[in-house]
Formats: sequence, C-alpha cells, structure tokens
Amino acid sequence: MKKNIYKVIVLTLTFMTTAYPIFAARTVPVNIGYGPIPAKIQNKIWGVSYTKDSPVKMNQLSYVRVRYIGFDNKEHRGELIVNKKLAKEVFDIFEELYQKKYPIEKAGLVDDYHGSDELSMGNNNSSAFNTRMIAGTRTLSRHSYGAAVDINPVQNPQITGTTIDPPLASSYANRRVIRKGMITKGDVCYNAFKKRGWIWGGEWKSTRDYMHFEKKVR
Repeated sequence: MKKNIYKVIVLTLTFMTTAYPIFAARTVPVNIGYGPIPAKIQNKIWGVSYTKDSPVKMNQLSYVRVRYIGFDNKEHRGELIVNKKLAKEVFDIFEELYQKKYPIEKAGLVDDYHGSDELSMGNNNSSAFNTRMIAGTRTLSRHSYGAAVDINPVQNPQITGTTIDPPLASSYANRRVIRKGMITKGDVCYNAFKKRGWIWGGEWKSTRDYMHFEKKVR
C-alpha cells in the first residue's frame, strides 16, 4: 500500500513540474516565476510596448513575475517582460535583491504608462521591455530586445551634461550622497547584475545612465 501511495506522489510532482514550466525550479511562491507571455498580457502590450517595429518576435520574450521589498519595507509583487534568454537571470536577480532586502519602489510594465518611458520613469517604475529608440537617436534601445532593465529611475537618473532624466530626479544627481534606492558601484544591486555579465549605464563615459543595466543576447 505504501508503495502505491509513493508512486502517486511521484507522478503528481512530475506532472506539476512539467505542466507548469513558468515556475522556477527551486521552491518559491507559486505566483512568481517566468515563462511564455500569457494571451491576456500579449493583448495588453500589442500596439503599446510591442509594435510592428519590434525587432523580436513575441515568442522570443518571457513574462517574469517577481517579488521585491518596497520603499515601505513590505513585500510586493511585480511584473516585467524580458528576452526569454535572459528570463531566468532576471528572475534570479530580483530574487537576490528580495532576499537581501534591496528596496525597489515599483516594478511593472511600461504599458501601464501607455508605453511612455517618461511617464514610467517619472513614477519611479522599474521596467524592462519597450520598443523605442535611444533618446535623441534613431537607434533602437536594448529595451526593444528585452535585454535591458531600469531600476528605481528617480533615484538613479540618466545624466547627460546638465540634462537629468527624469527631471524630478535632480536631487539625486549628486552620487556621493547615498540614499535609499540609489545604485552604487559594489552594492547589492550592482553586484547582482554585474556578476551575471550585465553592463551598468552608471559606468558609461559621456552619458551616465544610473538606472540602466543591459546585456547582449546571443
């Protein structure tokens, strides 16, 4: 009798791990993980962050559900869309930030802001995929490939000369005064991305994009 019960348990667990590949392999809450973009989310992003000009196909992207510690020191859930080749890394990065209680104010899709990078940044939303050009150029951003993530844009603005984006982040232009949510070289957020081979915009020369991490997709 015990053998039969054991077989049932094994078969049930095998079914769960194969039928629901969205969930990460290790034990995590069932409402976080990564996998193909659900139809409801595909409909939401079509014509907004995903357009006819997107350089990747929908099936080359993944939907990532994460947990994070907010500025209120409470646990929250967030969602991002990234290149499927980077989905596990992005999920693991956010899990690491969660475990180490690194503060993130929001983590949502830019589609909640009508695809506007400015509105998303202004609301301090950490985000990833969005089909758009690099500001001031005709070159597609790495975000268009799902290969870039922005973290806490208000605390980590893009600075080009005297221009600060988002504009309301001007008080964070001085990177020597460290405050909650700021990314600095060698901190938890920096290390989580860098040890996985990501590039940090805060180390660029002419433009310092402190919110921005990107990685080449092979």
